[in-house]
Amino acid sequence: MPISTAPYTRKYKHCKTRGRETTVSCEFCGREVPRYKTFVIIRGFRISDPLILKQVDRRMIHLMKRKIRVCPSCARFRGIAQPGKSVRKKHLRR
Repeated sequence: MPISTAPYTRKYKHCKTRGRETTVSCEFCGREVPRYKTFVIIRGFRISDPLILKQVDRRMIHLMKRKIRVCPSCARFRGIAQPGKSVRKKHLRR
């Protein structure tokens, strides 16, 4: 029976270069993880008050988004990434 892959894709571009991997801290738990293993989420907030929207320039609103890097365990816990079908089947067999 073939092993199914995870629902997300991770590209291993880091294998071409030599040396130590750059580490990034997870935004949720603070764990130091290699950068290629992290999942990137773009977080931002909306302004729903019309008075503030009139005061803030429309061109500056795009600056309110930021990238968050999450470690694999936090991504699975928060539902950002799910384990593959083979892992789910393995738990059902027991």
